[in-house]
Amino acid sequence: MSESKHRRITLAAHPQGAPKDSDFSLTEDAVPSPGSGELLLRTIYLSLDPYMRGRMNPVKSYSPFVEVGETMVGGTVSEVLSSNIDGFTAGDLVVGYTGWQSHAVDNGKGLRKLDPDAAPISTALGILGMPGHTAYVGLLDIGRPQPGETVVVSAASGAVGSAVGQLARIKQCRIVGVAGAPRKCRYAVEELGFDACVSHLDADLPARLAQACPQGVDVYYDNVGGKVLAAAFDLLNVAARVPICGMISHYNDSLPPPGPDSLPKFLRGVLTRRLTIQGFIIFDHQHRWNDFQDDMAGWIRDGRIKYREDFVDGLEKAPGAFQGLLKGHNFGKLIVRVGDDPTL
Repeated sequence: MSESKHRRITLAAHPQGAPKDSDFSLTEDAVPSPGSGELLLRTIYLSLDPYMRGRMNPVKSYSPFVEVGETMVGGTVSEVLSSNIDGFTAGDLVVGYTGWQSHAVDNGKGLRKLDPDAAPISTALGILGMPGHTAYVGLLDIGRPQPGETVVVSAASGAVGSAVGQLARIKQCRIVGVAGAPRKCRYAVEELGFDACVSHLDADLPARLAQACPQGVDVYYDNVGGKVLAAAFDLLNVAARVPICGMISHYNDSLPPPGPDSLPKFLRGVLTRRLTIQGFIIFDHQHRWNDFQDDMAGWIRDGRIKYREDFVDGLEKAPGAFQGLLKGHNFGKLIVRVGDDPTL
């Protein structure tokens, strides 16, 4: 984790299908110096998240895509090394979106200071950051769970899904997760308090999920799309709510999926069961940030919310770890440890 050079990972090519090592490039140059109205940051932690795959495609979306040669985007926790901005001093710890690099020059406008005495600073990228906020808004504001209802969440052991399940438990719901490896399902049930968890690797996923949801499904929180969405859709009750947060099973698709057109069946289900299906991007819900911070921090202090972090050491490991993330290899919030954490 050398800090004598400015190391960054750029996009070498727009991936065709699943990202490959050759789609990324690691470069080194001199550590930059901040100018007037700027500060120099040293990256401590880098967040890896599924949304980054969409940013690698050269298509119009809710955020600009990464051009070839540009630094990969990503949330970071950093230390201020030097500052030419009032309100920031050397030694401050901040969270921002400075990307896959060891250092960054920034104007400070997108940075938020962290209090290391309040929580481990890595949590600003997970349970107390964008993933936790996404779980909070998607479940509480869009899913609107009521006591006694059944909530199903995909990617149940991940950063968002694990928080969704625990929030549903706090709201006195029956919570059923869908995850991959058996150890992830055991974690959801034994550690996080899910009532049940089924594996999407099971050849009989629809039957297993139906068995776990004898009263049907009132809220399905979707992180993955694909066969899990199809299995959950058939179980949705009248007036069920479906917050759609991600579609990780399709992020590497280069062609439409084969098979018969399922859209008429889908729309008939939406109509006859009076479903509410809403996609959302968390950037549109910043007005809920303070409520989220207050509530989530309190639940963590009270032991009602647990979280798991999966660390990878070294910026150069980010491309491989990201490829693994898209295959479900991580267990918990995936974070790259880029530099030393002064709070440890």
